Amino acid sequence: MRPYLKTAIEAALLAGKEIMTVYTRNFEVEIKDDASPLTEADRAANTVIVKLLQQTPFPIISEESRQLPYETRKNWETCWIVDPLDGTKEFIKKNDEFTVNIALVSNGIPVMGVILVPALNELYYTIVSESKAYKVVVEDSDTDIDLLFAKAESIHPKIHPTKTRVVGSRSHMNDETLHFIEQLKSNGKEIEIVSKGSSLKFCLIAEGAADYYPRFAPTMEWDTAAGQAICKAVNVTVKDITTGNEMQYNKEHLLNHFFLVTNQ
Repeated sequence: MRPYLKTAIEAALLAGKEIMTVYTRNFEVEIKDDASPLTEADRAANTVIVKLLQQTPFPIISEESRQLPYETRKNWETCWIVDPLDGTKEFIKKNDEFTVNIALVSNGIPVMGVILVPALNELYYTIVSESKAYKVVVEDSDTDIDLLFAKAESIHPKIHPTKTRVVGSRSHMNDETLHFIEQLKSNGKEIEIVSKGSSLKFCLIAEGAADYYPRFAPTMEWDTAAGQAICKAVNVTVKDITTGNEMQYNKEHLLNHFFLVTNQ
């Protein structure tokens, strides 16, 4: 599993470099058929990620690649799930809260996750079976992967003694989420809202900076697979609200159900 992790991290770092090249200058924004934004950074990041991951034995599901029919995908025991630029709206706003998400999924469950925050030079990663997740500051996109492993620090969820911290999206806070927050107030703790974009919301809970992430708005599998891997490794639950079970991947329909992430 370690060689595949190295490949995924290398792909994320190269994608981050492409993204930041675009981020520092003016760029055009297109609107896709699903009304979501697209920039040249999305495309450039996808190109470098796919090129590297194609060197592995596993097929790829990526937001910015053509999706194969389920009749083909249903036979995939293991596959990559990729969002080359998660949080394109945050990228356009230039608030630094966008990520590169790369997950390896086996039998519908994430077994590896890599999340890079290019603007902050932060990298999160895990091999889920090791029951540990890590965070490291990347000082150079060409950094040797083994050196990154050597200086990485493990992360852990933490429960705040006096506050219930709820992380929400800067772009997708809605009435259902606000109702969930109102229900939490009955636990007697002060409620603190932590606004954050992209898959960083998963990372905040995994590293102890938040307690709940309720998502009552549409997401796709590539938005969540890497974040779920990182959470799963540190015993943070990512529950499909419709089924009551762990979120599943490489489904017939790649749209997620609503879900709840919690360290409780």
